[in-house]
Amino acid sequence: MTNTHDHITVLRVDASARKSGSISRDFTNRFIDALANHQDVATLSHDTAEGLPFVDEEWIGANFTPADQRTDAQKEKLALSDSLIADLQAADVVTIGVPLYNFGIPASLKAWIDLVARAGVTFKYTENGPQGLLTGKKAYLFAASGGTEVGSAIDFAVPYLKHALAFIGITDVTVIAADKTAVDVDASLKGAETQLTSALTGFKKAA
Repeated sequence: MTNTHDHITVLRVDASARKSGSISRDFTNRFIDALANHQDVATLSHDTAEGLPFVDEEWIGANFTPADQRTDAQKEKLALSDSLIADLQAADVVTIGVPLYNFGIPASLKAWIDLVARAGVTFKYTENGPQGLLTGKKAYLFAASGGTEVGSAIDFAVPYLKHALAFIGITDVTVIAADKTAVDVDASLKGAETQLTSALTGFKKAA
């Protein structure tokens, strides 16, 4: 990471449709609170569950128009994307709450990915393939599921997010999973507690 150790900027991205009783939100809260107990933390927050627009034809047209040739309407069309990307660029740490809905991520979180993955801004194409531009950051995924085992063959959420983050340059990703809560919620939460403690210990050592 590129922070000065005594100050970090955390970008928090939530996606659970539940405001209360959400496991992914709860573990994200606890992680950020623990960081704040040890150093100065500035938090930028985006709750995708409150709604994000989907990429449409006008957005694509604006995105692929050279920046110096965009109309005012095209600039306005990309304004939200520009803002979301600016927060990503500013962050030392990215936390993402990942509820697994029907084996994948919520549509609102996919909308966020679509808005921040932009050629020439967060990644570029080279003769050796795509290269992510948001390097030097650490990401934490707080995944929660009722019946899907995170990392299993039917988990299309966490592997996708890890790939999408790597695509834009964020390759240092830690997963804290409270999965299969519908099967054994106590065991699931206990396992996630252990993972959270390990993640915090690792973060402090790295800092």
